[in-house]
Amino acid sequence: MIQRLCQGLLAVLGMSAVVSALAAPPTETAKAVASDMAPRVLACVACHGKGGRATPDGYFPRIAGKPVDYLYHQLLNFRDGRRSYPQMGVLIEHLTDDYLHEMAAHFASLQVPYPAPLPPQASPAVLERGRQLVQQGDAARRIPACVQCHGAAMTGVAPAIPGLLGLPRDYLNSQLGAWATGQRRAQAPDCMARIAKQLLPEEVSAVSAWLAAQPVPAGGKPPAALPAALPLKCGGVDLAAVPQ
Repeated sequence: MIQRLCQGLLAVLGMSAVVSALAAPPTETAKAVASDMAPRVLACVACHGKGGRATPDGYFPRIAGKPVDYLYHQLLNFRDGRRSYPQMGVLIEHLTDDYLHEMAAHFASLQVPYPAPLPPQASPAVLERGRQLVQQGDAARRIPACVQCHGAAMTGVAPAIPGLLGLPRDYLNSQLGAWATGQRRAQAPDCMARIAKQLLPEEVSAVSAWLAAQPVPAGGKPPAALPAALPLKCGGVDLAAVPQ
């Protein structure tokens, strides 16, 4: 439903007009307004919600307050074909790296409240398996715990690792599935693809169900660093900023 609404909105506005709003440099008479990114990312909030906040039951993820380098790399991935979603690709295919970074910085700076999570959509046994994988991983299968990369509170780590709370279950399921099948990719080495390919379908469902049922602590702001080294090398993450 949301996807159809977004497609309809883009059709009403005219795709060329939306792209122009994102890409056109400000005129002399409009510099004061255009220096603020908010009026220039209206096409983004059409799907991602006011201020990029999204909703807990929608397919489109929250982008407000996410680490700036994470948002930037995802824009690069959409523009350069590592992620595929036609509406995103058309909107940003002609934008420069610098402009994409400005867009990322805009949404990263927004601090809007998180909604309460929806009630759990799985049995206690499934939720417990999800919690185990998130918090402990599976050492026998060399699957690291999610908290080893995304932080103990699962709110991500600045500047490049996203939080996993406050996202809809369907979105989490679809992204893990996309990594497992190669439909979603990241800069090499693609650590998430490696992990997703090791998870069984029922484990993906368990992880997604547990994460989607958790409240976001303390506004969801990501800490500045991890306490220990990443378990895997990940493209798009500045290893110099991570303890080794």
